[in-house]
Amino acid sequence: MAEQIDHVNAPFGAYRSRVVPQEDTELTHVGPGTPCGEYMRRFWQPIGFTAKLGDLPHRIRILGEDLVLFQDASKRVGVLQLHCCHRGSSLEFGRIAERGIICCYHGWHYDVDGTILSTPGEPANSGIKKRLFQGAYPTHVYAGVVFVYMGPPDKKPPFLILDTYVDPEFELTPGGMHIMPCNWLQIKENSMDPVHTAFLHTIVNGAQFTDAYADVGALDFMETPIGMIGIHTRRVGDNVWVHVNDFIPPNIHQFPPTWEDAKKEKRFQRPLLTNWSVPVDDTHTLSIGMRHMPKRGLEGVQRNAQQESIETRGFGFGQTGDRPYEERQRVPGDYDAQTSQRPIAVHAMEHFGTTDRGVSMLRRIVKKGIQAVQRGEDPETLHREEGKIVLTYSNDTIVRIPSLGSQEEDTKLLLETGRKISKEYLREHPKADIAIPV
Repeated sequence: MAEQIDHVNAPFGAYRSRVVPQEDTELTHVGPGTPCGEYMRRFWQPIGFTAKLGDLPHRIRILGEDLVLFQDASKRVGVLQLHCCHRGSSLEFGRIAERGIICCYHGWHYDVDGTILSTPGEPANSGIKKRLFQGAYPTHVYAGVVFVYMGPPDKKPPFLILDTYVDPEFELTPGGMHIMPCNWLQIKENSMDPVHTAFLHTIVNGAQFTDAYADVGALDFMETPIGMIGIHTRRVGDNVWVHVNDFIPPNIHQFPPTWEDAKKEKRFQRPLLTNWSVPVDDTHTLSIGMRHMPKRGLEGVQRNAQQESIETRGFGFGQTGDRPYEERQRVPGDYDAQTSQRPIAVHAMEHFGTTDRGVSMLRRIVKKGIQAVQRGEDPETLHREEGKIVLTYSNDTIVRIPSLGSQEEDTKLLLETGRKISKEYLREHPKADIAIPV
């Protein structure tokens, strides 16, 4: 048998590189009992919007588990295991009651916490209600978004409140929600891959956002008290644009407006979206988020299709697969680049360059959290202080600093500027005085 190698190092060398290694299961598999799955279950995960919960239950799949999501007539939200504990019928066909949900097959009635309220047909003295529960998970509703906690009951953390949720200058509303047919990690890694905005979104396909994104600029990455930031610093005329994305483990990212043209100086412009990549299973991901729209409007910003898409649909151009295939080939977006990495990207076949430092750092942070859970510990980024507002760092900052002259000198200037401004924000946060509204 011919020797197999894991990379091609000669022309027409595909024959020697045909074997596809196994994916990194520690980081990508999310079912019950898997290392990453148990890590994900230590955090509250968004799964839907209350506005979409009507008088019928919703069958959902989250972290490899089949569940039913519903809102009863008393406006309480429940997440129960899909199959009725009596004879296994799916509760997606159940009837929503004033309190809880009733199985269609034999009428067993469950409360949102899994308590059996009644078992029609059973003797009055039946002990079933006292000794049996339908499997259920705790829920929390915030700003019209339904969250679920699927981890050990005794380790349930307080609901995480980010500063971007309570900033009085912004209105927080549910964003977009759609399924991506690939693993969660390759979607989330996109947030720490800032150079792709210059190529995928500008140079290769024309300006999908604004022309200002075309400058590759200088890249940097820093760990923060909540995770990490990706810093992309660009030259736009006499201005230096410092564009910063948050990654908040395990699966949150925040990024500033994609319609920025960087022509006007500004300090610490906040993100437009908080977005989660919630694993449905190993090869499907729920992309779901919250919008942050300025209450005073977007002054001095010319509206474009990207902005209007985010305002109305909750996500921008190229984030879904609903365009014709040929159009997606000619003008691909994030959806096409990410889902085409295979259903689960194979890390052993990648060849990282210097621009991939952020992806490497993100994986290390996630792996560190996974391994903490495996040791029986809390991940470092799990917050247990009730009522605490967690400061985040995503922002656009634009300052006037003319070019020094040569490309090499200016690239150094961009790197130093981005690093200096980001360190200042880490040391003294501009929004540190925000309080939870009473």
